[in-house]
Amino acid sequence: MILASASPLSILLALAAAAAYAVPAAAAARLSVRAAQRILLAAWLLHGLVLASGLLGTPARFGFAPALSITAWLVLTVYAVESQVFPQFKARWALAGFGAAAVLMALLFPGTTLHVQASAWLPLHWALGIASYGLFAAAVVHAALMTHAEKQIRLAADPHSGIPLLTLERLTFRFVGAGFVLLTATLLAGWLFGEQLYGAAGARWKWDHKTVFSLLSWLAFATLLVGRARFGWRGRRAVRMLYAGAGLLLLAYAGSRFVMEVLLGRAV
Repeated sequence: MILASASPLSILLALAAAAAYAVPAAAAARLSVRAAQRILLAAWLLHGLVLASGLLGTPARFGFAPALSITAWLVLTVYAVESQVFPQFKARWALAGFGAAAVLMALLFPGTTLHVQASAWLPLHWALGIASYGLFAAAVVHAALMTHAEKQIRLAADPHSGIPLLTLERLTFRFVGAGFVLLTATLLAGWLFGEQLYGAAGARWKWDHKTVFSLLSWLAFATLLVGRARFGWRGRRAVRMLYAGAGLLLLAYAGSRFVMEVLLGRAV
């Protein structure tokens, strides 16, 4: 739960970020595009301050909720960039709701302390993994928008996505490709340099839930990219494979850490 040692400032920042996210999530229909973007920008900045205060604190802590919070922040960063190119990008309320939930979850479950014997390179290893989370999450958001746009087109209605369908498809697979590269780098680093990263605890490759789900997600994304390149996969088949890979990746770290930290109450 909320740390007794958490500073009042960090708690205040987290509550302010969640409240700022909640405004466009709850009142999206009543806000103009510019007003919603400004409020989201303020929430994004506050969210960044919350993440910085948590990751740079003493002792350093990390867990499933901070990982999801960083993922949400990265997805919103992608949205901030894309909204400059596509001002009518229709995902503000959903992303704002995701951001608010992620900030509050990280406040309630701040994670466990970093092992003393862990390497100074461990944060870089985590950064690769979380960056892949963020890229795959961005791919999932674009795939959901693509699916919605396809349904609207079949109904001869306005897709309301703000981005052309083919552009959504290209962006989705670019995010998948970039995420796959970072996921591969993360797995290789854990396999080749486990002892250097985690000390004696990482000397041997462990076939635990995290490892199994990570490899299954890697296989799912590899199959998706090969199917796209060799057989032209697109539409429902590609989206389902993307969702399957993203679900396995979510279970790999966030899911396993949730079970250990919350359900079993064990430090990882």
